[in-house]
Amino acid sequence: NYREFNMLRFVPFLAITALFVLCLLGLELFPWLGAVAVGLGALVLLGLYDFFQRRHTLWRNFPILAHIRWMAEELRPFFRSYIVESDTEGRPFNHEQRALVYRRAKNVSSVEPFGSLLDIDKPPYEWLAHSIAAKHTEGDCPRVRVGAPGTTQPYSASVFNISAMSFGSLGGHAIEALSTGAKMGDFYHDTGEGGVSPYHRAGGADLVWEIGSGYFGCRAQDGTFDAARFADVAKDPQIKMIEIKLSQGAKPGHGGVLPGAKVTAEIAATRGIPIGETCFSPPGHSAFSTPIEMIEFVAHLRDLSGGKPVGIKFCVGNRWEILALCKAMLETGIRTDFMVVDGGEGGTGAAPAEFLDHIGAPLRQGLVLTRNALIGSGLKDHVRLACSGKQTSAFAIASSMALGADWVNTARGFMFSLGCIQSLNCHNNTCPTGIATTDKGRQRGLVVADKADRVYNFHRNTMKALMEVVGAAGCEHPAELTPRHIMHRVTEDITLPAHRAYDLLEKNALLDAPEGTQLADEWAMAQAASFRPLSL
Repeated sequence: NYREFNMLRFVPFLAITALFVLCLLGLELFPWLGAVAVGLGALVLLGLYDFFQRRHTLWRNFPILAHIRWMAEELRPFFRSYIVESDTEGRPFNHEQRALVYRRAKNVSSVEPFGSLLDIDKPPYEWLAHSIAAKHTEGDCPRVRVGAPGTTQPYSASVFNISAMSFGSLGGHAIEALSTGAKMGDFYHDTGEGGVSPYHRAGGADLVWEIGSGYFGCRAQDGTFDAARFADVAKDPQIKMIEIKLSQGAKPGHGGVLPGAKVTAEIAATRGIPIGETCFSPPGHSAFSTPIEMIEFVAHLRDLSGGKPVGIKFCVGNRWEILALCKAMLETGIRTDFMVVDGGEGGTGAAPAEFLDHIGAPLRQGLVLTRNALIGSGLKDHVRLACSGKQTSAFAIASSMALGADWVNTARGFMFSLGCIQSLNCHNNTCPTGIATTDKGRQRGLVVADKADRVYNFHRNTMKALMEVVGAAGCEHPAELTPRHIMHRVTEDITLPAHRAYDLLEKNALLDAPEGTQLADEWAMAQAASFRPLSL
């Protein structure tokens, strides 16, 4: 009956207790039972604790046995990733995507046998239209010049670089390995908003200094922007560009908190904050509050840095706000040197589930919107456009560049090249590979020289693959790729070239005839003097 069945939940605990008693009784005859008794005794104590504690219902109702559920919960990501999922099912990155990075980082063959594992007959599958006049391209590290009119220290950037990851989010060994690998491959390393650390400098790479709403590295005591401190850091010749972070894909519009317990002497010195005190990053910037003020802040930083390129990074939210930035540039005559679109798919930063899943535009939609804004307002000739988020293959880079990006950044891709296994412990300071942790013991496993080689190999082999893809399209440089090179499956029966699938605007369309575009309402709502929309 039910009562008898209900009592079965105590059988494992009672059986272990009985075995423990038997071991104690048999010690005189069999001394080796002592070791068994110790183990069983520990389980008996655990069962008694479970039965009398008040925090966990399952432990009270199923002593000892309920811990199997907690063990299964802990091991679930491992079993799902390595045993249950197919090569293309995993999230955020599937096995095929991770394996591609691992092989290229280790400098081994990344070719696949017997055909694609993707479901190419279902949307939103995309492919590159190759040319009958395909060619072998020369060079293995294509570059793009960054510098709007008036920028006296323009920078020649690789088309593939390390996206923003802060010191503190990543350990010192990981940061130094990334910087060292970037130096070897002649591509840049974005510092993240945590400031320029000694580990960034130790690797010797070209750095893009990211400045967030906390103004770390150029922060006054009250948390506002300190122009003198900024100028002092920005004059470092290793810093090639400045990036103002308006928002990030993982948690746009959220801000952040760095608990005082994590503010070590190293992190405090890098960020310019007191040791051991909790530090807040507000959701928005205090240095500006309107599109015009933001563009003027860009010009101010460019002057303070001695003429280095200054750009902005954001995850697309309200579409009229991106258009308002374009109107501010047109009205003031000041240009940002570059814009970086971050995808709402998230990134290395931990975030609330609602922000990861439902806040911010996905990368493709954000990139298309920003491309349309710059092309439609006639600004694309002066303002470079980059994007970041889940782009680890040559095709991902090529398709983004065909849709308007001048270069591509990735953070998690380069984490995989360091040996990241996607254990999803980035926010717990318990990263098993020593990458996303400040634990010195765990960092010891990450050997800088070895991992720097893998960072370099991943970049070099990905660039080699990119140039093969570019050559297949009949082009010499990825900048020659156009939306017409990318075919997009809209339904199982209909495919369209990307310029039609995404309804891309022609040059100056927003200036000449905005009413004929899909952005007509948002263009009318956007105003250079405020991020608030005009009423229609």
